Amino acid sequence: MHRLYEYGDIAVFWDSEKCRHAKMCVTGSPKTFDIQRRPWIDLTKAPTMEIWQAIEKCPTKALTCVYTHEATIELDLNNCRSVAYISGKQVGECDFRRTEDGWAIYHTEVLPEYEGKSIAKRLVYRLLEAAEKEGMKVIPVCSYAAKVLSGK
Repeated sequence: MHRLYEYGDIAVFWDSEKCRHAKMCVTGSPKTFDIQRRPWIDLTKAPTMEIWQAIEKCPTKALTCVYTHEATIELDLNNCRSVAYISGKQVGECDFRRTEDGWAIYHTEVLPEYEGKSIAKRLVYRLLEAAEKEGMKVIPVCSYAAKVLSGK
């Protein structure tokens, strides 16, 4: 399972397949990470620095975080994509097509001046999360999506 949590200036990625429940996150920021709550991560409960420091202690890197760089990620299922915007300007997108086997992610791109800010990863995660919630398999045709799914 892949989840993307965003609030203010921080985006947190969670890959359940990597999670070994070392509880470093829970002890590092118990208000943010509460396994009794659904969803179990709530970024509104603690300051960004506390959350970041707790995530840095995750031994498996099942949790990672980045700054949002003021980019918002929107899911556009009608057009089979997720889209990134900064100040109303489209700066990236991740496209998929529906197939008999699932959702085939075939293209991920961010404008060159916005590369290196993890916007592309957020685009892919938004689609992964949506596909999983709909019970759809994801087929990473795009090399970047394949990289994200492999955890590299």
